[in-house]
Amino acid sequence: MIRSFLFDLGNVILFFSHEKMCQQVADVCGRPVDWVWRVLFDSGLQRRFETGQMSEAEFHRWFQEAVQSEVDFDQLRVAASDIFELNEPMASLLEELKRGGYRLVLFSNTCVTHYEFVVQRFPILRVFDAAVLSFEVGAAKPESPMFEQALREIQCDPDACFYTDDIEAHIAAGRRFGLQAEVFVDVPRLRQDLAARQVRLTD
Repeated sequence: MIRSFLFDLGNVILFFSHEKMCQQVADVCGRPVDWVWRVLFDSGLQRRFETGQMSEAEFHRWFQEAVQSEVDFDQLRVAASDIFELNEPMASLLEELKRGGYRLVLFSNTCVTHYEFVVQRFPILRVFDAAVLSFEVGAAKPESPMFEQALREIQCDPDACFYTDDIEAHIAAGRRFGLQAEVFVDVPRLRQDLAARQVRLTD
Protein backbone atom coordinates (compact mmCIF):
# COMPACT_ATOMS: atom_id res chain seq x y z
CA MET A 1 0.00 0.00 0.00
CA ILE A 2 1.41 3.37 -1.03
CA ARG A 3 1.80 5.87 1.81
CA SER A 4 4.31 8.41 0.49
CA PHE A 5 5.45 9.93 -2.78
CA LEU A 6 8.74 11.23 -4.12
CA PHE A 7 8.38 13.66 -7.01
CA ASP A 8 11.10 15.02 -9.23
CA LEU A 9 10.73 18.73 -9.99
CA GLY A 10 12.14 19.54 -13.43
CA ASN A 11 10.09 18.32 -16.41
CA VAL A 12 7.69 16.58 -14.04
CA ILE A 13 6.09 19.37 -11.99
CA LEU A 14 7.73 22.27 -13.79
CA PHE A 15 8.88 22.29 -17.39
CA PHE A 16 12.14 24.17 -17.92
CA SER A 17 14.62 25.09 -20.63
CA HIS A 18 18.38 25.29 -20.24
CA GLU A 19 18.46 26.85 -23.70
CA LYS A 20 16.23 29.69 -22.50
CA MET A 21 18.43 30.15 -19.45
CA CYS A 22 21.57 30.44 -21.55
CA GLN A 23 19.91 32.92 -23.91
CA GLN A 24 18.73 35.11 -21.03
CA VAL A 25 22.09 34.98 -19.27
CA ALA A 26 23.80 35.82 -22.57
CA ASP A 27 21.56 38.87 -22.90
CA VAL A 28 22.54 40.03 -19.41
CA CYS A 29 26.28 39.56 -19.76
CA GLY A 30 26.70 40.40 -23.45
CA ARG A 31 28.30 37.10 -24.41
CA PRO A 32 27.27 34.55 -27.07
CA VAL A 33 24.84 31.82 -26.05
CA ASP A 34 27.29 29.01 -26.82
CA TRP A 35 29.90 30.70 -24.60
CA VAL A 36 27.41 30.81 -21.73
CA TRP A 37 26.58 27.12 -22.22
CA ARG A 38 30.26 26.19 -22.04
CA VAL A 39 30.80 28.27 -18.91
CA LEU A 40 27.75 26.91 -17.08
CA PHE A 41 27.63 23.29 -18.18
CA ASP A 42 30.77 22.12 -19.96
CA SER A 43 32.93 23.55 -17.16
CA GLY A 44 30.97 21.71 -14.46
CA LEU A 45 30.02 25.01 -12.80
CA GLN A 46 26.29 24.28 -12.73
CA ARG A 47 26.85 20.86 -11.15
CA ARG A 48 29.06 22.35 -8.43
CA PHE A 49 26.36 24.92 -7.72
CA GLU A 50 23.60 22.28 -7.66
CA THR A 51 25.53 20.14 -5.19
CA GLY A 52 26.13 23.02 -2.80
CA GLN A 53 29.85 23.31 -3.45
CA MET A 54 29.52 27.08 -3.92
CA SER A 55 27.21 29.77 -2.60
CA GLU A 56 25.27 32.26 -4.71
CA ALA A 57 27.87 34.90 -3.91
CA GLU A 58 30.69 32.58 -4.97
CA PHE A 59 28.83 31.68 -8.15
CA HIS A 60 28.32 35.37 -8.96
CA ARG A 61 31.97 36.18 -8.30
CA TRP A 62 33.16 33.23 -10.41
CA PHE A 63 30.83 34.19 -13.26
CA GLN A 64 32.02 37.81 -13.26
CA GLU A 65 35.61 36.62 -13.44
CA ALA A 66 34.71 34.41 -16.41
CA VAL A 67 32.93 37.29 -18.17
CA GLN A 68 35.70 39.70 -17.13
CA SER A 69 33.18 42.41 -16.31
CA GLU A 70 30.60 43.29 -13.68
CA VAL A 71 27.22 41.56 -13.96
CA ASP A 72 24.27 42.75 -11.88
CA PHE A 73 23.52 40.04 -9.31
CA ASP A 74 19.72 40.40 -9.36
CA GLN A 75 19.55 40.51 -13.16
CA LEU A 76 21.70 37.40 -13.39
CA ARG A 77 19.56 35.63 -10.81
CA VAL A 78 16.33 36.33 -12.71
CA ALA A 79 17.87 35.50 -16.10
CA ALA A 80 19.04 32.14 -14.79
CA SER A 81 15.79 31.32 -12.99
CA ASP A 82 12.87 32.63 -15.05
CA ILE A 83 12.83 29.48 -17.18
CA PHE A 84 10.05 27.42 -15.60
CA GLU A 85 6.46 26.68 -16.62
CA LEU A 86 3.91 24.82 -14.52
CA ASN A 87 2.71 21.41 -15.67
CA GLU A 88 -0.94 22.17 -14.87
CA PRO A 89 -2.25 18.56 -14.92
CA MET A 90 0.49 17.61 -12.47
CA ALA A 91 -0.51 20.43 -10.14
CA SER A 92 -4.06 19.06 -10.09
CA LEU A 93 -2.79 15.57 -9.33
CA LEU A 94 -0.64 16.82 -6.46
CA GLU A 95 -3.63 18.55 -4.92
CA GLU A 96 -5.66 15.34 -5.18
CA LEU A 97 -2.92 13.34 -3.48
CA LYS A 98 -2.61 15.93 -0.74
CA ARG A 99 -6.34 15.73 -0.05
CA GLY A 100 -5.98 11.95 0.03
CA GLY A 101 -3.65 12.24 3.01
CA TYR A 102 -0.44 11.02 1.38
CA ARG A 103 2.97 12.31 2.41
CA LEU A 104 4.54 14.25 -0.47
CA VAL A 105 8.29 14.78 -0.74
CA LEU A 106 9.99 16.88 -3.41
CA PHE A 107 13.15 15.18 -4.70
CA SER A 108 15.26 17.37 -6.96
CA ASN A 109 18.68 18.12 -8.36
CA THR A 110 18.58 21.90 -8.15
CA CYS A 111 20.47 24.96 -6.96
CA VAL A 112 19.46 27.39 -4.24
CA THR A 113 18.75 30.13 -6.80
CA HIS A 114 16.28 28.05 -8.79
CA TYR A 115 14.63 26.59 -5.71
CA GLU A 116 14.01 29.93 -4.03
CA PHE A 117 12.66 31.33 -7.30
CA VAL A 118 10.18 28.50 -7.98
CA VAL A 119 8.91 28.32 -4.40
CA GLN A 120 7.90 31.97 -4.66
CA ARG A 121 6.56 31.69 -8.22
CA PHE A 122 4.56 28.45 -7.95
CA PRO A 123 2.31 28.08 -4.86
CA ILE A 124 1.61 24.41 -5.69
CA LEU A 125 5.02 23.56 -4.22
CA ARG A 126 3.60 24.34 -0.78
CA VAL A 127 1.75 21.00 -0.85
CA PHE A 128 5.01 19.18 -0.13
CA ASP A 129 5.66 17.97 3.39
CA ALA A 130 9.43 17.87 2.89
CA ALA A 131 12.08 18.41 0.24
CA VAL A 132 15.29 16.54 -0.56
CA LEU A 133 17.42 18.96 -2.58
CA SER A 134 20.83 18.33 -4.07
CA PHE A 135 22.31 21.66 -2.99
CA GLU A 136 21.41 20.85 0.63
CA VAL A 137 22.45 17.18 0.55
CA GLY A 138 25.76 17.87 -1.21
CA ALA A 139 25.14 15.21 -3.84
CA ALA A 140 22.95 14.70 -6.90
CA LYS A 141 20.69 11.94 -8.14
CA PRO A 142 21.43 9.14 -8.87
CA GLU A 143 24.09 9.25 -6.14
CA SER A 144 23.36 7.28 -2.98
CA PRO A 145 23.33 10.17 -0.46
CA MET A 146 20.28 11.65 -2.20
CA PHE A 147 18.34 8.41 -1.92
CA GLU A 148 19.50 7.80 1.63
CA GLN A 149 18.12 11.19 2.62
CA ALA A 150 14.91 10.52 0.70
CA LEU A 151 14.37 7.28 2.63
CA ARG A 152 14.60 9.25 5.86
CA GLU A 153 12.03 11.78 4.66
CA ILE A 154 9.34 9.45 3.31
CA GLN A 155 8.60 8.12 6.82
CA CYS A 156 7.61 4.66 5.59
CA ASP A 157 9.19 1.52 4.17
CA PRO A 158 10.66 2.02 0.68
CA ASP A 159 8.15 -0.34 -0.92
CA ALA A 160 5.33 1.86 0.43
CA CYS A 161 6.67 4.87 -1.47
CA PHE A 162 6.07 5.70 -5.13
CA TYR A 163 8.75 7.69 -6.97
CA THR A 164 8.55 9.29 -10.40
CA ASP A 165 11.26 11.08 -12.38
CA ASP A 166 11.79 11.81 -16.06
CA ILE A 167 15.32 10.35 -16.07
CA GLU A 168 15.61 6.57 -16.37
CA ALA A 169 18.92 6.35 -14.49
CA HIS A 170 17.30 8.00 -11.47
CA ILE A 171 14.38 5.58 -11.57
CA ALA A 172 16.78 2.63 -11.79
CA ALA A 173 18.60 3.92 -8.71
CA GLY A 174 15.30 4.34 -6.88
CA ARG A 175 14.36 0.74 -7.58
CA ARG A 176 17.71 -0.42 -6.21
CA PHE A 177 16.77 1.34 -2.97
CA GLY A 178 13.48 -0.56 -2.89
CA LEU A 179 11.16 2.22 -4.04
CA GLN A 180 8.21 1.63 -6.34
CA ALA A 181 9.39 3.78 -9.23
CA GLU A 182 8.24 4.63 -12.74
CA VAL A 183 9.67 6.94 -15.41
CA PHE A 184 7.51 10.03 -15.84
CA VAL A 185 6.06 10.31 -19.35
CA ASP A 186 2.96 12.43 -18.81
CA VAL A 187 0.16 12.81 -16.27
CA PRO A 188 -2.31 10.38 -17.92
CA ARG A 189 0.35 7.66 -17.85
CA LEU A 190 1.19 8.53 -14.25
CA ARG A 191 -2.46 8.24 -13.27
CA GLN A 192 -2.47 4.76 -14.80
CA ASP A 193 0.61 3.84 -12.75
CA LEU A 194 -1.12 5.05 -9.59
CA ALA A 195 -4.41 3.30 -10.37
CA ALA A 196 -2.49 0.04 -10.81
CA ARG A 197 -1.26 0.52 -7.24
CA GLN A 198 -4.73 1.35 -5.90
CA VAL A 199 -3.76 4.90 -4.96
CA ARG A 200 -6.71 6.93 -3.68
CA LEU A 201 -7.36 10.11 -5.65
CA THR A 202 -9.74 12.77 -4.35
CA ASP A 203 -11.32 15.05 -6.96
